[in-house]
Amino acid sequence: MKRIGAVAGLAALSLVLAACGGGGSSNGSTTGGSGGGSGEGGGDVSVVSWWEAGSEKKGLEALEGVFKKEHPNFTFKNAAVAGGGGSQAKQKLAADLAAKNPPDTFQAHAGAELTDYIDAMQIEDVSNLYDEFKLKDAFPQTLIDRLTVDGKIYSVPSNVHRANVVWANNAVLKEAGLDPEKAPADLDAWIADMEKVKAAGKTPITVGMAWTQLQLLEVVLMADLGAEGYNGLFDGKTAWDGPEVTKAIEHYAKIMELADKSYLNEDWEPAMNPVISGNAAYNVMGDWAVAAFDAAGKKYKEDYVAFPVPGTDGMFDFLADSFTLPVGAKNVDGAKAWLQTISGKEGQIAFNTVKGSIPARSDLSEEELGKFGEYQQDAMKSFAEDTIVSSIAHGAAAPVAVSNAMNDACAKFAQGGSDVAGFQAELAKAAEPMSK
Repeated sequence: MKRIGAVAGLAALSLVLAACGGGGSSNGSTTGGSGGGSGEGGGDVSVVSWWEAGSEKKGLEALEGVFKKEHPNFTFKNAAVAGGGGSQAKQKLAADLAAKNPPDTFQAHAGAELTDYIDAMQIEDVSNLYDEFKLKDAFPQTLIDRLTVDGKIYSVPSNVHRANVVWANNAVLKEAGLDPEKAPADLDAWIADMEKVKAAGKTPITVGMAWTQLQLLEVVLMADLGAEGYNGLFDGKTAWDGPEVTKAIEHYAKIMELADKSYLNEDWEPAMNPVISGNAAYNVMGDWAVAAFDAAGKKYKEDYVAFPVPGTDGMFDFLADSFTLPVGAKNVDGAKAWLQTISGKEGQIAFNTVKGSIPARSDLSEEELGKFGEYQQDAMKSFAEDTIVSSIAHGAAAPVAVSNAMNDACAKFAQGGSDVAGFQAELAKAAEPMSK
């Protein structure tokens, strides 16, 4: 498997994260400079994403507005596909790419998720646009390293997300005799707190469909293995069938036993709603969740709190939404114009203030930083200071085939939840392609 930058993880960032950049491709004429001109040509620009609901849809609409202003010669065509945290979009995309009928640009998680597209020569090297739009100056070097494959860059990030976040309802915690301002020290303490919530008559934790289960599993692995041990899962230094992973799966099984099973086939937002409404205590979700709390009129620290999954303090579980330039795109200039917008300052500020993520640039002014909420300010600080590890569930750490197989293993385990050995064996088998 090709190495995707620092897929197995990186040391702490040396730059404070803040804002935005541009994008591009390796063939065809280029758009205007990084200042946001109208670009060459015109026509429809087909953009595939899975941002079809909630804050994600609002974020896409915000980007569309900036795109129309910066590139009026082009017409944005929303080809978003809903469902499964992107799984439906990826399935349709795979069919279109195989039929050599690509969109002009498509969303993909930055990192190992791009491996299959690169190996199949389905996406272009866009390194030249990093030079044209001066993105190597705008993005932290650690992010550039994470995006680089064999000296080339194949996507442009619109944001950075953190996945190892617990969202908790203050009122529910207080009802159980817990202090919202005091996060549990480790997984055992957190499980003990969940038992107290259960005894108080409320749901301890909600978990959604398979990809959210895999996200929960990865943060439990982080908590029990530490950053170095977790990173070792992707370079062969930590055995998936080893005793450290067994301990983590046992913790995961206990948490799943305390989860409300009625949400196991739901996407993240329905599973988060009980926490927002005060019917459940906890949910583990990426920081796109902050927008759902905002939409419900809930105040950070007043109505809810967010903290690193117990045992992962000092780690930042990284993922980033990015866009590519497919080989054979019909409107190359239009795709480049989109890549410029999603990485430019105005585009990233418009998008991330709505979506709850943080920008991929490190060159925002104090005034620009002030447009972001308190949680995002905290996340920017963490991204700058913490040890960065890569998400399995969101394509940064593992290729699509691996994460899909692990999704299936999680879904199967959720239905029974007792065969730890069998679950671990399935995870180890799913991880085998990463050792080749």
